[in-house]
Amino acid sequence: MSDYSAGTATIEASAEDIFAILKDLESYPQWSASIKSVEIAERDGSGNPSKANLKVEAGVLKDRVSLDYDWSKAPNEISFTLEDAGLLTEMSGVFTLKSLDADTTEVSYKLKVALSMPVPDIMRKKQEQATIDQELAKLKTHAEG
Repeated sequence: MSDYSAGTATIEASAEDIFAILKDLESYPQWSASIKSVEIAERDGSGNPSKANLKVEAGVLKDRVSLDYDWSKAPNEISFTLEDAGLLTEMSGVFTLKSLDADTTEVSYKLKVALSMPVPDIMRKKQEQATIDQELAKLKTHAEG
């Protein structure tokens, strides 16, 4: 996953609890800083959201995106890729969960975005990192109650 921005947080919650939070896409607007709405478009045979439409607001970026979710490595990894968007030409990411003990989990988040308009790479990377840091902090606050 080269060219991805990444961050890691240690969260005082079980990996199962964090996986349940991340799997519940519809609740993201309640705790996420950048996801304002979610509509599940499709579910896989196990009931996991496989396609979702999201309204994203991250810094100056505001867009409606359609994401495809991959649950094949769950519950240790959840990944997504962009299917369609207004401004974005790429949005892919992965959450990785590593249980440190029964009540502590290391959560890593990698993200890569590209826009249809020219944006200096340093500005794009800075916004990616800010989004990652903010989302991990919000996830930690939500999971730890």
